[in-house]
Amino acid sequence: MIARMKKPARKTVQPPKLSTVLPGPLLLLGAGKMGQAMLDGWLARGLDPRKLAVIEPQPAKSIKALAKRGAKINPKSPADAAAVVIAVKPQTAPDAVPPLAASVGKGTLVLSIMAGRTLRFLEERLPAGTAIVRAMPNTPAAVARGITVACANAHVTARQRKLATNLLAAIGKVEWVDDEGLIDAVTAVSGSGPAYVFLLAEAMTKAGIAAGLPDALAARLARETVAGSGELLHRSELDAATLRQNVTSPGGTTAAALAVLMGQNGFDTLLAEAVAAAARRSRELAG
Repeated sequence: MIARMKKPARKTVQPPKLSTVLPGPLLLLGAGKMGQAMLDGWLARGLDPRKLAVIEPQPAKSIKALAKRGAKINPKSPADAAAVVIAVKPQTAPDAVPPLAASVGKGTLVLSIMAGRTLRFLEERLPAGTAIVRAMPNTPAAVARGITVACANAHVTARQRKLATNLLAAIGKVEWVDDEGLIDAVTAVSGSGPAYVFLLAEAMTKAGIAAGLPDALAARLARETVAGSGELLHRSELDAATLRQNVTSPGGTTAAALAVLMGQNGFDTLLAEAVAAAARRSRELAG
């Protein structure tokens, strides 16, 4: 059975250009893989480089090139910013965050994508009353297909929340939660989730080789099957369980395989244990 595809919308609603929703300068602290992905998304959505400042000890060539377009790279005294995005590794946060106070004005939004660093951690190191959003993106952000879950502190206004949504939407879908405690589960499901999918492709490759396929063919079959199935799930109106059932003929080859994967201590049990372990570790890292 072929899954029904979503009907294309008659009219595509384009997201607003960032230059129209960003009231002032944007400061990015950290331009590693995730910071660079966000920056690429912002520029693609019309961010004026003249509104941009980047603090990165080892800027890539693409970052340095932005200086020719008006961006400030490693400014000595960053001015007050409309938004400050923190994209450094969490272990550097105790040293990297406090200097940001000089760029945080009365209406500044601080948006952090650091894993494990709580709203309280940031509030203790930034001026009192700072509007802070904590967000957890995932690595498909690199191709603008990520999903981010965000949580705001009590000082974030409706306008700042909308700004945070626009900044995060440059790398994919955005969801909000009111309970910061849920971020640990989010980290375990979507933050770490791409690794689970890549492991599936890796395991399928090894299993294909064990079944007699040439190495390169097994790798291609696993890669394209995982990628194609993900795209089908993305575009289909059906949920994952229904799509799985549609592939499974009673008594067929898929049913034989699923009897193993869905048996006692099978895939569901293992993944539940994996997610619980990741959530537990997230809580431990947050202190």
